[in-house]
Amino acid sequence: MTSPAMDFGVQSFCFRHFKDNADVAAKVKQIGVDKIELCGIHADFHDLAAWKDVLKTYQDAGVSVISIGVQTFTGDPKERDWFECAAAAGAKHISAHFRVDSYTTAVPHAAKLCEEYGIRIGIHCHGGYMFGGSPDVIQHLIELGGPSIGVNIDTAWCMQIGPKQGDPVAWVRDKFPGRVYGVHYKDFVFDKNGMWNDVVVGSGNLDLPAFVAALEETQFDGMAVIEYEADVENPVPALTECVNQMRGVAV
Repeated sequence: MTSPAMDFGVQSFCFRHFKDNADVAAKVKQIGVDKIELCGIHADFHDLAAWKDVLKTYQDAGVSVISIGVQTFTGDPKERDWFECAAAAGAKHISAHFRVDSYTTAVPHAAKLCEEYGIRIGIHCHGGYMFGGSPDVIQHLIELGGPSIGVNIDTAWCMQIGPKQGDPVAWVRDKFPGRVYGVHYKDFVFDKNGMWNDVVVGSGNLDLPAFVAALEETQFDGMAVIEYEADVENPVPALTECVNQMRGVAV
């Protein structure tokens, strides 16, 4: 049986150039996976009727929707729609952002919805320039939200804050053991001025075997997808390489 860490899909943001969901579903299968985390580019999570059609498109193609997001929670009552969409897909995870101006109300609000729907939230770290990118802030949000709210480690953005604080392996083993609910397998290399560039996962600064091993050792049981943001108009070749890199990891 494939472990959750290796039972991965792909983030639909990789296919943001392509707006037709049937086309996206075909590309998902082409790269060699059958699961997707859908972002707002490919669905309106407030239009539940249209969402059913989107789901059918993926189901007919043999692709499971395992998560939605990344969604920015502010405490708006309409955020219930996101849980309705995830529940309709059978997904147990939503990737999330919170904002500095509203997190004190948004986190408890989201946590109540998590409990009601039996769906967990993974706070997506997005580097040093966005609220929720640093481990101390993530820890505070997790403590405020309780057991239904954890972290979604985007490995590339984790590394973007620097090796002292942004070590994906240390985040799994030491900072957030048992609270890693989602993973975006992504890799960066950095210019001397700190600018980041997407590369095939495992070919840049990410120690992919060590990261997967840490997930296995801590009994990760969440949602996992690969993500590659370059080659917008033709992402399939690099994403196929990402899948092959993942499948080459010994577990």
